[in-house]
Amino acid sequence: ISEKDRKNIAYARVSSAGQKRDLEDQMDFLIQYCNAKGIIIDEHITDIGSGLNYKRPKWNKLLQEVEDRKIGKIYVTYKDRFIRFGFDWFADFCKRHGAEIIVVNNPKTSPDKELVDDLTSIIHVFSSRLYGLRRYKKQIETDPNLKGGGRND
Repeated sequence: ISEKDRKNIAYARVSSAGQKRDLEDQMDFLIQYCNAKGIIIDEHITDIGSGLNYKRPKWNKLLQEVEDRKIGKIYVTYKDRFIRFGFDWFADFCKRHGAEIIVVNNPKTSPDKELVDDLTSIIHVFSSRLYGLRRYKKQIETDPNLKGGGRND
């Protein structure tokens, strides 16, 4: 696909269905921004899912199209609308495939509550792992075949 045939994408994301109004606000802002700049948007993609979740089907399809060199530019209102962590890696991935992520920087579309939810999710994952490790430690200590890590005490 030639450079001029690549698609321009407006991409908006929120973490939960309860933020549907925020999703609409993001897309409205992107449409207004692009219209004001004379940019033609070929596709509008809205996603509902955590910015920590790499298993978002629409997002993964978009990344596949980037890899297939079908995408020219992806417009987002804020970096964390695309991905919560690792934005620079994804921006570089896009660049290597001839695409670019344009961050319009509208802080109103990056709710603080969502960041708190993501941080809570991270803390939950790691505390669950710690709990699991403690449980295994107790099993090891009580199992005569495993006690001492195989050493002869």
